Amino acid sequence: MINQMARAARFRALHERPEPLLLPNPWDAGTARLLAGLGFEAVATTSLAVANVLGRTRAGRQDVLDNCRVICEATSLPVNADLENGFADEPGEAAKMIEDACACGAVGASIEDATGDPRSPIYDFGLAVERVQAAVEVARGLPVPPVLTARAENLLYGVAGLDDTIRRLQAFEAAGADVLYAPGLRTLDEMRAVVSSVGKPVNVVMGFADPAITLEQLAEIGVRRVSIGGALNRLALRSFLDGARQMREGRFGFVTEMASISELHQAFARL
Repeated sequence: MINQMARAARFRALHERPEPLLLPNPWDAGTARLLAGLGFEAVATTSLAVANVLGRTRAGRQDVLDNCRVICEATSLPVNADLENGFADEPGEAAKMIEDACACGAVGASIEDATGDPRSPIYDFGLAVERVQAAVEVARGLPVPPVLTARAENLLYGVAGLDDTIRRLQAFEAAGADVLYAPGLRTLDEMRAVVSSVGKPVNVVMGFADPAITLEQLAEIGVRRVSIGGALNRLALRSFLDGARQMREGRFGFVTEMASISELHQAFARL
């Protein structure tokens, strides 16, 4: 409990400084430890990477929690849990996922307004706000209250536009969310519009944004947290596929690009 309290305090403090928090997304114990060894100050789980590792299009509730526990146990860094929509529509049921993630060791958690149903991909405004309210109530009642991130997902699904995103984030802020997050922001102007419209820290995910944007530029417009979602996992899988295709064709040039065993052993031994 003391260790989790210390992690939680550290995670909150990382959101309060002017310098943006870089929040990379490992998908297992090894990648979590490698990121810790590189000097990152916190990490976040990614449900997309969990699904990829399992060979599915979507991870299940227990898959996400099991992965969260593995990553929390692999490193002493604060861990933020990607909990999708809580794997439930009803606000109270979805909010239970936050309690379960914190029981796994997480000190941050997110809840989103994507339904998981392609026929109606985003919850109606009122229900989306009720879900955040329920999540806030659960989070604040835990022995170690997590940093709660509320996500407006409409840009990813082409539902409404930036004005609706801002309206939702403002409502999530009023409901008590600690961090606000709108995946799908692509330009600095869009990010600036969101940051200037709310008073809580904003997370920007660079997996969907213009890759020419720099951390310095994000800091200048007031972004407080920068994540990458499943991008590192997808990058690793791209390298895997490229190497496997070469091997299938009878070529083995990819072996010159491998991380050495000694490099990996040295990285793991430091932790």
